[in-house]
Amino acid sequence: MSMQKVETFGEMLRKLREESEMPLRKLAALLDLDQSTLSKIERNERNPNADLIEKVAKIFKASKKDLQVAFLSDQIAYKLLDEDYGVEALQVAEDKVTYLKKQK
Repeated sequence: MSMQKVETFGEMLRKLREESEMPLRKLAALLDLDQSTLSKIERNERNPNADLIEKVAKIFKASKKDLQVAFLSDQIAYKLLDEDYGVEALQVAEDKVTYLKKQK
């Protein structure tokens, strides 16, 4: 398992915003989002879209890679969360990704 801290995209976004002492309303305006939508994303009650990654990286001069990994891992985790064999499927998928990359 990775040594990276487990943090959702929403948690990462909130942390970046709070460390910058930026009000929610200001970030919402910069991202062209409704304030309530942004609040739900930060609380993991709503999934962000991929377009947000680039904007957030620019606004906070944050690592696009870290944001992308948090975003993608959220997508996978929520997809497998309620599956009986989700963790097992994830382990097999990891092997398949490695295999498929070698085939390219």
